[in-house]
Amino acid sequence: MRVKRGFKSRRRHKKLLKLAKGFRGGRGRVLRAAADAVDKALMYAYRDRKTRKREYRKLWIVRINAAARMNSLSYSQFTYGIKKASIQLDRKVLADLAISDPLVFSEIAAKAKAQVA
Repeated sequence: MRVKRGFKSRRRHKKLLKLAKGFRGGRGRVLRAAADAVDKALMYAYRDRKTRKREYRKLWIVRINAAARMNSLSYSQFTYGIKKASIQLDRKVLADLAISDPLVFSEIAAKAKAQVA
């Protein structure tokens, strides 16, 4: 008895088209176009998971710099001061403090300023 393999290929095609759901035009319906589109989308997703981390780090540095300058310190002076004062807070937490609780951030900046001067 011969084996026609219809089930396996249909399952594979359905899986691919499910990943292409929402794509415009033939890229969401035509198998070959969908396969190319899904491959490209997965490459972009992998690349941009790395990029997202860089973008957030940049954003945190900008926020910390702005808050540090309100306390008459540059970003580099601030980071040097908190390192010398052995305050172990990462950039994410410092940026959050700069926005949500400026008084606490200004206290940290004062400690950093004392170490720099």
